[in-house]
Amino acid sequence: MSVVAETLGVSRSNLHDRLKGSAKPRRRYHKAQDAAVVLLITALVAARPTYGYRRITALLNRQLRTQGAAPVNHKRVYRIMQAQNLLLARRHAERSDRAHDGKVVTMRDSVPAVGVGGRGRSPWRSVARGLV
Repeated sequence: MSVVAETLGVSRSNLHDRLKGSAKPRRRYHKAQDAAVVLLITALVAARPTYGYRRITALLNRQLRTQGAAPVNHKRVYRIMQAQNLLLARRHAERSDRAHDGKVVTMRDSVPAVGVGGRGRSPWRSVARGLV
């Protein structure tokens, strides 16, 4: 069994529990109290469709605080919004072509770029500023 566990990259105890059937598989996220929160989140998202889960969480907690209820964690709001397909679409910025070809321009060929190494002042500081 140890050879199989090593090949799969899991511990022997985990493999033994799975074969025996005592390890329970993880279930989907579900909380009984989410039904009430889903209605509030849906109303907030309908009123403010450009707000993300963090801003919705802030508004929701403000609303719950006025009602005297317990606040809701932002991760829980994220999971609920994800399950209900209420999250904003992710922004995928198009990358432009590289603006340079990887060469650093210096005043002379023997002058290193200023600040290389990040240790205090550069010995070439005066040369790089054109004071020499």
